[in-house]
Amino acid sequence: MMSVATVSPILHNIDNLVGYLKRGRGLDSDYSDLGLIDQRAKRLKVETDVGISGEASFAFDEKPRFSEVRFGYIPKGLVLRDVEIDRLRNENTRNLLLNHKKLHLVLDLDHTLLNTTFLDEMSPEEEYLKTQTQSDHSLQYVHVVDTPSRQLMTKLRPYIRTFLVQASQMFELSIYTMGNRDYALEMAKLLDPGNHIFGGRVISRDDSTETERKSLDVLLAQDSAVVILDDTKNVWTNDNRDNVIVMPRYHFFRTSCQKFGLSKGKPYSELKTDECDRYGGAYLANVLQLLGNIHTIFFNEVELQGWDLIDRDVRLVLKILRKEVLKGCKIVFSHVFPSNVEANTHPLWKMAEQLGATCSTQVDPSVTHVVAANARTQKSFWAVKEGKFLVNPQWIHTANFMWQKQPEDNFPCH
Repeated sequence: MMSVATVSPILHNIDNLVGYLKRGRGLDSDYSDLGLIDQRAKRLKVETDVGISGEASFAFDEKPRFSEVRFGYIPKGLVLRDVEIDRLRNENTRNLLLNHKKLHLVLDLDHTLLNTTFLDEMSPEEEYLKTQTQSDHSLQYVHVVDTPSRQLMTKLRPYIRTFLVQASQMFELSIYTMGNRDYALEMAKLLDPGNHIFGGRVISRDDSTETERKSLDVLLAQDSAVVILDDTKNVWTNDNRDNVIVMPRYHFFRTSCQKFGLSKGKPYSELKTDECDRYGGAYLANVLQLLGNIHTIFFNEVELQGWDLIDRDVRLVLKILRKEVLKGCKIVFSHVFPSNVEANTHPLWKMAEQLGATCSTQVDPSVTHVVAANARTQKSFWAVKEGKFLVNPQWIHTANFMWQKQPEDNFPCH
């Protein structure tokens, strides 16, 4: 029987995991092609109740039992039972933390790393993109993708190449999308043509254990060592939402804007420009800096003194960093919330508190900011008279997205 120690480096290369699982079943040791594994396993009629130490199995037509999870993206049809899942998660996480100083990073695709539209739904002002090439137009990372049904055009988010390379030095990267598997694999090829970064860790809705929800159940990693980048928390199960860093949605094409009700003005595609933050940089550059801070704190003995590395929880690090964003700010809200809503129950109030601010309903000398819907409220006049910051609500939202306190002058209250 193969010892657990043999498993430690497996997830750096999916083929290595396949080999491990296969060798534990007494199969030949030279499998590297996933299709060949499927054929050979079917030919050998491997049954689902036999596996590594009785815990892993290849299943093709049978549904998994209650205590099993399908890991079809590792190879097709792979099912692991609870005990083996725990062993692999623990060993892979221990290996990454102790030997490589890496955490896990799960990346959403649409509106997080890229934006996609159907070619036959592009507006007349977007038609120029169909005839441009990578070398002769200023917009980088525009690709036409063929699928069995329709052609797609995909635009990768600015700074994506640098982001993926540098993030992979601190994290083991996986893709997790609610798109189907064929789409997920095509997008992975665009992002990582040489398969050096994701190593086959591409998870689609076909692999998810939840209907219309994402769950870390299908990731061979401990939840305490996983960071998630997604454009929404709501697609994740409640158990995993504390792992999520919410990204500003990337809308490049007109159809994407229309889908989310953003009909005012022209999209980037028609303006022949691209996304940048308020200061002219790329959002992914800011996120990369944040990920670097998370990595530094997690592996810093001083910051988390008394916690053994294997027992640390990255979700605690996220809370620590969020609490620093508006630390020292005391905020009073003015005409921001509906009259029938208790102020301290409103999402914006809660967001400010999560960012480290103290919130109040009354003005006093200790108040630093008045957040107002307009500049003609009584509290707004008070802020101007007393020399306090007067800002609009977007100041808090942007600080939440950027994980950084924003210059108040950029968010005037009119």
